[in-house]
Amino acid sequence: MRRAVAVRLSALLAAGALTAATGVALSTTTASAATGGVTGYATQNGGTTGGAGGQTVRATTGTAIHQALCSRASSSTPITIQVEGTINHGNTAKVSGSSCNTAAGVIELKQISNVTIVGVGNGAVFDQLGIHIRESRNIIIQNVTVRNVKKSGSPTSNGGDAIGMESGVRNVWVDHVTLEASGGESEGYDGLFDMKDNTQYVTLSYSVLRNSGRGGLIGSSESDTSNGYVTFHHNLYENIDSRAPLLRGGIAHMYNNHYKRLNESGINSRAGARAKVDNNYFEDSKDVLGTFYTDAAGYWQVSGNVFDNVTWSSRSGDHNPAGPNPTSNTSVSIPYGFTLDGANCVPNVVAQTAGANKGLKVSDGSCTPQSPDPTDPGPTDPGEPTDPGPTDPPVGTNLSLGAGADGSSKASGTSYGNVVDGNTGTYWSPSGSTGSVSVKWGSATTVSKVSIRLATGSGTIGAYRLLNHDTGAVLASGSGAGTVSFSPASLKKITLEITNASGTPRIAEFETYAS
Repeated sequence: MRRAVAVRLSALLAAGALTAATGVALSTTTASAATGGVTGYATQNGGTTGGAGGQTVRATTGTAIHQALCSRASSSTPITIQVEGTINHGNTAKVSGSSCNTAAGVIELKQISNVTIVGVGNGAVFDQLGIHIRESRNIIIQNVTVRNVKKSGSPTSNGGDAIGMESGVRNVWVDHVTLEASGGESEGYDGLFDMKDNTQYVTLSYSVLRNSGRGGLIGSSESDTSNGYVTFHHNLYENIDSRAPLLRGGIAHMYNNHYKRLNESGINSRAGARAKVDNNYFEDSKDVLGTFYTDAAGYWQVSGNVFDNVTWSSRSGDHNPAGPNPTSNTSVSIPYGFTLDGANCVPNVVAQTAGANKGLKVSDGSCTPQSPDPTDPGPTDPGEPTDPGPTDPPVGTNLSLGAGADGSSKASGTSYGNVVDGNTGTYWSPSGSTGSVSVKWGSATTVSKVSIRLATGSGTIGAYRLLNHDTGAVLASGSGAGTVSFSPASLKKITLEITNASGTPRIAEFETYAS
């Protein structure tokens, strides 16, 4: 039996006062959800927007969270639930309704979609109470702490998982959360972040996972290989015995994470899984990458990682560490743009950004944490148009005319090619409110200016990034339509990635210019 984790818990969030009655109230403020923009694999498959565009409510009990879900018009009606205070077994009851399927003693997100749960105010702590996502899609969980969830002993919740996903789950973004236990399996705890039974397109970002025997898994057994497309970035794994994570089948991308005191093993790629491991910092740990506890091999592509006081065991039987000098044994193609911080600055960046109640700070690849822009600037002047359209009209040849186009998703009746046809009467829309569309050429083309033109009836672009698709570099970012300039870039493909929107954007033209 594996040894118990030596627990050194830091101070946890103080609980806020509970409101009277049900503990749910309409909020007059805008939730801080999705600030900084969804990243990683959660941007794919139509994107992840959570409750954007729906009603915002405030909840201070688990019952109130369930009540908010059950009060929607349907199981897919968007909603943002702002949570403050301590959520526990004493205030989390089952609520019934046609738009929900809840249970007592667990936050149940089952057979639903388009939901954001975000901690606000003095903080949200789910104490000995797990969050269970089942047969659901388009979920955001942000700025909360989940602690000491048990599968044995008392009280128990969610099979011992802090956050668990299973059964056809799609598009989940978990961001700036703190997940922690007080020991391993012998103390009654299981995984901090588990995905199984066909769970795909998930991102865990800027989060802390600590003091647990098991960090998390992707796939519950060697035959459960239908999961994958998971991104882990800018997370702290600290004082974890194993599973950081365990990956069975599928693809996972780990970049800019700080792994500290992985006591037995770390990233465990097995059963044909492929892990792309970029610019991480491994410290005071053992066997941080490899295939462990099975003879079903997994694979990895490694680049730019730092191994600081990492020890490696000898290969023997079903124990196959990648070190002491890890080299790639596969290649993994990543479909989304991302910008890497240098591995040497990862401990400092992660310390300032990861976890709940850190102000939702993010990194832009400069090794300097950034305070994110607000997602909602507040009311505009009555005379201000929703979208002023292109400014500073570019001159010269529109390089997009005659070029190719593709993207991450498209709404029924729209086409990627409509953004390069020179006709503002046709357009591309993502299948949801977020997504990406690209212009591409057969040979390298120099671009330094882009003009985005919206079609009539379009939703508003809340936030976007322009990416050099060849390298993943961010060329520019902003909000709304219009014209943006950047340093000249020679590329074969440029991508407009819409990360936040009000309504569904209709991109009539994605124009590109050399100057």
